Amino acid sequence: MSAAVKYTLGRIGLFVVVVAALWPVDMDIFLKLILALLFSAAVSFFLLKGWRDEMAEEMAAAAERRRSEKERLRAALAGEDQADGATGDGATGDGVTADGATGDGAPGDQPRPPAGPDRGPTA
Repeated sequence: MSAAVKYTLGRIGLFVVVVAALWPVDMDIFLKLILALLFSAAVSFFLLKGWRDEMAEEMAAAAERRRSEKERLRAALAGEDQADGATGDGATGDGVTADGATGDGAPGDQPRPPAGPDRGPTA
């Protein structure tokens, strides 16, 4: 059972126990429920510390897994996942470097200007 489920069931159980303890007391039912909520919260702060810490560790580990998976997916989408044996010299794999030059040292080896709405397509 996960730590979050254990902690939640522990909190609910403490609340039920405190409500049961306050049931014979002669006062308004809403006041009983509010007192039970406050008292069970205070008691759970001390009694359920281990389960709360365990739950926090699980949540931190899950957040770290999500963060690393997010970074891995972003790197893969950005093309940084170079498992195909690229040399890492800025080549995109099609003979054109990241700045748009062909990279072969030919006289026309200048970066292409970006295409814009008023420039039309580049050659």
